[in-house]
Amino acid sequence: MQPIKIQEQAKAQSLVEEYSDLVRRIAYHLITRLPASVIADDLIQSGLLGLLDAAEHYDVSQGASFQTYATIRIRGAMLDELRRNDWAPKSVHKKARDVMAAMQKIENRTGRDARNSEVAKEMGLTLTEYHQILQETNSCRILNFVDLGVDDDCATSHASKTATPLDGMQSQEFKTQLVDAIRNLPDREALVISLYYDEEMNLREIGCVLNVSESRVSQLLSQAHLRMRMWLTAKEEMVE
Repeated sequence: MQPIKIQEQAKAQSLVEEYSDLVRRIAYHLITRLPASVIADDLIQSGLLGLLDAAEHYDVSQGASFQTYATIRIRGAMLDELRRNDWAPKSVHKKARDVMAAMQKIENRTGRDARNSEVAKEMGLTLTEYHQILQETNSCRILNFVDLGVDDDCATSHASKTATPLDGMQSQEFKTQLVDAIRNLPDREALVISLYYDEEMNLREIGCVLNVSESRVSQLLSQAHLRMRMWLTAKEEMVE
C-alpha cells in the first residue's frame, strides 16, 4: 500500500504546482474588493492550502473538472481566512446594526424605503456623519455579502459531503429569499449590486455608469447590504 500512497502524494503535488497560478489569479481578483489592510500574500497562502486540499480530495468520478473543483476550494479557503481575521472592529459591526435598526423603524412607520436623511435623523446624526458610517461598514461588505449566500463557490466549498436532499431544498429556499431581498431594494441600489457582483465592475466603473463619485457608490453598496440583511432577518423572524 505504501507505493500507492506515495503515488497519490506525488500526483497531488503535481496538481499544486500546475495550478498555483490559479491561486494568484483568484487572490488578486478578490483583493480588488477588499480594504488596503488585507495583504495579497496572506490570501495566496490560504489559497495554496485550499489548492492542496483540493488536490488531495479530488474525485474525477464526480464529473467536475479539477480546475472547477479547485477554484471552489481555493476561494472557500481564502474567505475562511478573511472571516477568521475579520479586520472590521466590533464598533463597525455595532454601527451597522444600529443603521439596520433605524431603517427598520422608519420603514415600519412609513411603509416605504428609508431615506438617508431620515436614517441620520433617527440615529441623531448629521447626514455627513451617517455617510461616514456607511463608508466604515463598507469595509466588511464582501464578507457580509458572501455570508448572505450570494457566492455560490464559497457555499459549495462548505457543503457537507453527506448533504441531504433537505439541505438542498433549504439552500434553494434561501437563494429564493435572497433574490426577493434584491428585488425589494430601491432601484438605484439594486443596480449597484448587479453591476458590482454580476458585472464585476469596480467602484470607479460603477461611478462612471451612474455619474457619481466612488465614495457615493460605496455608500450605496453599504446601504444595499444593510437593507438585504434587514429584510432577510425579518423573513427569518416571521418563519420562527
